[in-house]
Amino acid sequence: MSPSPRKLPSSRIPVRTPTRPPRKAAPEAGAVPATAGSTARIVESITTAIVERRLMPGTKLAEQKIADIFEVSRTLVRQALNQLSRDRLVTLEASRGARVAEPSVEEARQVFEVRNMLEAAMVGRLCAEITPAQVAELRAHLRDEQAAVRRTDVSGRTRLLADFHIVLANMLGNETLAQMLADLLSRCSLIALMYQSSHSAGHSYDEHVAIVDALERRDARAAVKLMQAHLHHVEHNLQLDPRAPNLGAVLRPTP
Repeated sequence: MSPSPRKLPSSRIPVRTPTRPPRKAAPEAGAVPATAGSTARIVESITTAIVERRLMPGTKLAEQKIADIFEVSRTLVRQALNQLSRDRLVTLEASRGARVAEPSVEEARQVFEVRNMLEAAMVGRLCAEITPAQVAELRAHLRDEQAAVRRTDVSGRTRLLADFHIVLANMLGNETLAQMLADLLSRCSLIALMYQSSHSAGHSYDEHVAIVDALERRDARAAVKLMQAHLHHVEHNLQLDPRAPNLGAVLRPTP
C-alpha cells in the first residue's frame, strides 16, 4: 500500500520516513539494530512496520519490550513514541500506554483530500520540468513495482507503490513537499489497514504507468486527471461508509 540512508541522485531529496527510498528492512524481534541507541532508528522501524502492514492499528507498543529489542533505555523509546504520536501514527494515553493509531473515517477523508490537492499540483508542475533521466528513473521504479506485484510480495509492493509518489515529489527538489507527502502516505497505510481496502495492487501499478506516460509526453492536463482518478480509486475502495448490518440476517440461526 515508510531506512543511515545512502546518497541519492540529485533528482531525489533524501527524507525521513520509510516510504522514502532507500530503505532497510525492519529488525527481527530480538535483533539489535546497527544504530542501537538511536531514537530515529526506533521511529524508522516502527513506521516501516506500519507502512508494510506488519503492525496493525490498535497494537500495543510496550516501552520495555521495545527497549529490550533495541537494547536502549526506556527514555529513548519514550522519545520515539512521542515523535510518532506527533506524526499521528501512535496514540498515547495515560491509562493504556502507546498503541498504533486507529484513524477515524473523517481523518481518512481529510488525508485523501490533502493528498489530492498536493499531488495534482505536483504532477502538473513536474510535467514542465521532468528530464529524460527522471523518466528513466520512474520506468525503473515501475519495473520494480511490476515484479513485486507478480511475485505477490505484499510488503514489497506496498512499499514500492507508496514510494512512487515520494519519487515524484523528490524530483521537484522540494524537501518540504516530500516530507509532507511521506507523512500523509504513512497515515494512509494505517487507513488502509483500518478500512480493509480491496484495491488491486495491479490496478495501482497500471495507473502509475499511465501517469508516467503522461509525464513523458509533458501532458499536464492528462497527468493531473490521471493522478486525481488514481487517488479517487484508492479512496473509493476503502470502506469508509460501512453499512449497518442487518441483524436478522447476521444473527438468524442457520437452518
